[in-house]
Amino acid sequence: MATLTDYKGQVPAWCPGCGDFGILNALKATLVEMNIEPHEVVLVSGIGQAAKLPHYAKGNTFNGLHGRALPPATGIKLVNHNLHVIVTTGDGDCYGEGGNHLMHAIRRNVNIKVFVHDNQIYGLTKGQASPTTLEGTLSKTQPFGVHANPFNPIAVAIALDCSFVARAYTAEPELLKSVMKEAINHKGFALVDILQPCVTFNKVNTYKWYQERCYHIDKAYNPYDRVEAFKLSLEPFTEKIALGVIYKHDKPAFEDYISIIKDTPLVKQPFQLEKMEKELLNFY
Repeated sequence: MATLTDYKGQVPAWCPGCGDFGILNALKATLVEMNIEPHEVVLVSGIGQAAKLPHYAKGNTFNGLHGRALPPATGIKLVNHNLHVIVTTGDGDCYGEGGNHLMHAIRRNVNIKVFVHDNQIYGLTKGQASPTTLEGTLSKTQPFGVHANPFNPIAVAIALDCSFVARAYTAEPELLKSVMKEAINHKGFALVDILQPCVTFNKVNTYKWYQERCYHIDKAYNPYDRVEAFKLSLEPFTEKIALGVIYKHDKPAFEDYISIIKDTPLVKQPFQLEKMEKELLNFY
């Protein structure tokens, strides 16, 4: 039986008050409540403050390059799809540097879970505008204000027919845990955009700012209705922000299409060096 102590990692170096703490606590609590042991989980990350989360938890980890968390996560899942593969990434790492990988991972519907720490700023590199920074925001790289429309990850994911799309908020721990559980239980690619204030570098999107705009999606809402999901995703972000599961589409996961690994993970299959050596000769 897993406990929170089992998931205790290094002491976090995040700023006091950072929204990342809420995500870390919620993730560990979620895994414990789902009775998932650390050896059954792989936490994959790129670069950024969000990407430090695997250091502060315990389990299998892979820390890669900036924006490149999804390719190794895909490889890990295809080699051993009995593992829970969870990508912990930021709005810059995933939507900026990693945007192209995100798009194609959604298309493939790889059975991995992507939890995005969306603070609408680059925190690790000290306050530059990120893809989700609101238009007009002053930053160190945009002293006259951001003049690009903010990236809308929810709308883009729905447009790509992502099989699970949700939004949560770090200051709503019970809702956050509920969304994480549903994402982990979902078979297919799951994108959870988690709003979290950066108390040091983002003075616009504060806890108070989110609290005044966030609301829970009505229980009568049907997440399988793609049109209604689009409507929610296009609500003015500066006025109202829907929290909860926004869109779902049950369909086969990527590994279901690969007959050689569908029933038996690659890691469980016999390995014959002679056959490999013979195959490599074809490349000479």
